[in-house]
Amino acid sequence: MGALDVNKVVHGHQGWRLVTCAWLHAGVVHILANMLSLLFIGIRLEQEFGFPRIGLLYIISGLGGSLLSALFIQSSISVGASGALFGLLGGMLSELITNWSIYANKLAALLTLVFIIVINLAVGVLPHVDNFAHIGGFISGFLLGFVLLIRPQFGWISQQNQPPSEQHIGSMKRKHRMYQYVLWIAAAILLIVGFTIGMIMLFRGVNGNDHCSWCHYLSCVPTSRWHCNSSATNCSAYQDGNQLNLTCEGGSDRSQTYPLPNASSDRIEELCSQLCS
Repeated sequence: MGALDVNKVVHGHQGWRLVTCAWLHAGVVHILANMLSLLFIGIRLEQEFGFPRIGLLYIISGLGGSLLSALFIQSSISVGASGALFGLLGGMLSELITNWSIYANKLAALLTLVFIIVINLAVGVLPHVDNFAHIGGFISGFLLGFVLLIRPQFGWISQQNQPPSEQHIGSMKRKHRMYQYVLWIAAAILLIVGFTIGMIMLFRGVNGNDHCSWCHYLSCVPTSRWHCNSSATNCSAYQDGNQLNLTCEGGSDRSQTYPLPNASSDRIEELCSQLCS
C-alpha cells in the first residue's frame, strides 16, 4: 500500500515508496502521536518561515529518513512521518545555530531543544521503532535548516526600511553574516553528496549493516525483555504437494508447515518474515 519495503524498492523498482511511506501510519495511536507532534512543532515554524520552505523541509527530511532506514532495516516494512518530524526538529536546531546572533536566551533555547531531541532519539532504541528514519530525517532537516531557514541581520532589515536619502553606501550592511554563508554552502554540499551516495548504495542493493557492525544498536538495543532482528530473514522452502514447509536460516531453528499448494515468491517471503521475526 506504499509502505517502505526494501525488496520492492530495490528489486521491484518501486522507489516511490521512499516518499509514500511517510504518509502512512500503523494505526490510530501512531498517527495521533505524530500529528500532535506536528501540531506543536510545525505551526510555529510555518508561521515564521512560510509553507513553501517548511513543506520542502518536511518532505525532503522524510525522504532522508526513508533512505537511511532502507539502508539499515531490510527485514521489515516501515511506515510513519517520524523522519519528517525529526527533520523539523533538526531544522529548528540549525536555525538556532545559523541565526545565533538574533536570539536573546541563546543557551536556554539550545539546551531545551537538545534535551527534547535526545529524549526522542532515546525512545527510538525500543523494538518496532524505526530509529534510523528518525536519525536520517534529523540529519537531513539539520542540514536543510542552514539552507532554508537563514534569517537576515537586523541591521540589514532596518536599513531597508530607511528612506533612500538616509542610506549611506559606506555603512551598508550585508544581508547575512559570513558564517551564515559558509554554513549554507557546506550544508548544501553535504546534502547533495549524502543523498547521491545513499541512493546509489540503496539501488545497488547495499546493506548498511555489512559495513557497520554496531549501527543496528542505534535502532534497537536488545535486553532480557526483547530481542532485535536487524538482519534480513531467509528461509529454505520445500513444497510437498499441497503443503509448504518453511525453515528459518541463520541461527534460528523455527519451522512451519502451511496449507498452500502454489505459493508465490512474495507470499513465501511474507511468511518467512513472520516466522523468523
